[in-house]
Amino acid sequence: MAVSFSPLHFKPSFSFSSSSLPKFSCSIRPAVILPGLGNNSGDYDKLRLILQKRYGVPSVVVKVSRIDWLRNAAGLLDPNYWRGTLRPRPVLDWYLNKTDEAIQEAKELAQGEALSLIGHSAGGWLARVYMEEFGISHISMLLTLGTPHLPPPKHLPGVIDQTRGLLNYVDKYCSKPGYNPELKYVCIAGRYIQGARLFSYSDANTIPAAASIANNQPAPELTIENSTSSSTNTPTFRARFVGQGYKQVCGESEVWGDGVVPEVSAHLEGAINVSFDGVYHSPVGSDDELRPWVKVGEASFG
Repeated sequence: MAVSFSPLHFKPSFSFSSSSLPKFSCSIRPAVILPGLGNNSGDYDKLRLILQKRYGVPSVVVKVSRIDWLRNAAGLLDPNYWRGTLRPRPVLDWYLNKTDEAIQEAKELAQGEALSLIGHSAGGWLARVYMEEFGISHISMLLTLGTPHLPPPKHLPGVIDQTRGLLNYVDKYCSKPGYNPELKYVCIAGRYIQGARLFSYSDANTIPAAASIANNQPAPELTIENSTSSSTNTPTFRARFVGQGYKQVCGESEVWGDGVVPEVSAHLEGAINVSFDGVYHSPVGSDDELRPWVKVGEASFG
């Protein structure tokens, strides 16, 4: 199920009847926020404030500092890093343990009720690793924000798996949406900028989710439409630069995404997939009106 939202309004435009819209429990679930790569806990202060004041949802952010991410350098000592077959543990045990500490704190707020996990960027697939390793008995929903869920296609010229096999591990060993009917998956993607090829450009109005096909994986129920009407405009340097980043994630440069993660990579088959126009990837470096945080509540807690 894919849903698209306008950048100026919170009212969604659906291609199906209102009776088929996703339903969420009216009870308030405390949320645990998992920061993305390079982010620290303070980057999510505004999100915490919005969840609490607008929706009455208490939250706990996994306590991560920017310097903590340097611990990942330990993976360089693992031969699997150089083979491209790296596993999350033990390299990411430090993050998983911090996540468990935050979840234990949130459990006290929940008073026996279930929790929601909100994973931003890499925090989304790290949440999936956590659930696989620590269990899901106390978790009722995983909400991901701009998370690259799918591994990049293999053996594609110019594409290097920047996770060194971590996403292949997640895709192969971590549970997919629908495995447990009591656990909801909501995957939010941003449509902030369309990428372009580095040296040439094709202006197709409909771009297939080629990454999933190239990776021999079923594509999410999603068609990426280019709403721009100009066929003669030369792509900007920024679009070319962003396109090269998209290519490293999904194997294609001429796709829409949030400036870092392509839309097609941020959705999962079987999840409730939501796309927001005009939403940038990170809480750092984006204009307030383009941040995804205000819109998250409308999709999941409203």
